[in-house]
Amino acid sequence: MGADLILYTNPMSRGRIARWMVEETGADYDIVVLDYASTMKQEPYLSVNPMGKVPAVVHKGHVVTECAAICAYLADAYPEAGLAPPVADRADYYRWLFYAAGPVEHAVTNHAMKFVPTEQQQRSAGYGNYDLVVDTLERAVSAHPYIAGDSFTAADVYVGAQVGWGVQFGTLPRRDAFIAYGERVMARPAYQRANDKDNALMPPPEPGGEV
Repeated sequence: MGADLILYTNPMSRGRIARWMVEETGADYDIVVLDYASTMKQEPYLSVNPMGKVPAVVHKGHVVTECAAICAYLADAYPEAGLAPPVADRADYYRWLFYAAGPVEHAVTNHAMKFVPTEQQQRSAGYGNYDLVVDTLERAVSAHPYIAGDSFTAADVYVGAQVGWGVQFGTLPRRDAFIAYGERVMARPAYQRANDKDNALMPPPEPGGEV
């Protein structure tokens, strides 16, 4: 491998978010596709991420895991791509990037698992409750063309992936604001390239399975 950037992933994972972000940077990169049942849970990958989960990136020897962190890191590592606002203008950028990684991720996961916190538990849960999280996210994606203002940023990669996935698979309601925002960010050439490359890595359907 000769590139400064290595992406460890699987096409049926959150690695699709990282691939999209990598494609947005325009950087050369190498890719290592890992299998859930074997290589993801073995060395040498466990030396990269002891959690045995993807994605991870290694950039010039530095390991970064967690999709929101990967997005923020790569935006700074490749400033020529223009994927992060100037430092003085990063309030909404950081706010909504980590809102999606924290409250949205937790609320959606718990909702899908049929866990509904009691009123008392909502005081301790960082996200409060699912409806509050969804309504707040809807207002955020409706306020501007992109999550941090008028320009696309790395935050839109992560938030856009969460919204697009949520609407597609029913973990978020099909509200007009979510659909419009998802379509806007996923029309980007980098998303299309990443999606095509990951789709090409998907296993073929089993004989007799659904087409």
